[in-house]
Amino acid sequence: MKFLVVDDSLTMRRIIKNSLQKLGFADVSEASNGLEALEEIGKGGINIVLTDWNMPEMDGMTFVTKLRQQDAQIPILMITTHAAKEDVLEAFKAGTSDYTIKPFPPEVLKEKIKEFLKLYFIQF
Repeated sequence: MKFLVVDDSLTMRRIIKNSLQKLGFADVSEASNGLEALEEIGKGGINIVLTDWNMPEMDGMTFVTKLRQQDAQIPILMITTHAAKEDVLEAFKAGTSDYTIKPFPPEVLKEKIKEFLKLYFIQF
């Protein structure tokens, strides 16, 4: 199982990566924006994407839209400070599989990943 963490904040990428590793997922790639993320996905092997909304070069919404044009199946968790109901609806309309608001406790990430695994892969 390979994850891709997309966030312009190195600190946030490390927090998410460390949380995933504590859950037993050691195969985690990183990207600092949507352009880098699309390049990483192009290499193959990414199973789950966790992305921020606000990033330079290519924001998370544009990234999700472009990824959905290439791959309709890969699960995408949007992790962002955008908390308005309209933002959540926009993210789902673009193709986000699930959504969580920063800051979040590690338990939230664990539950979201467990749901992805149940829905898309295997029992966790």
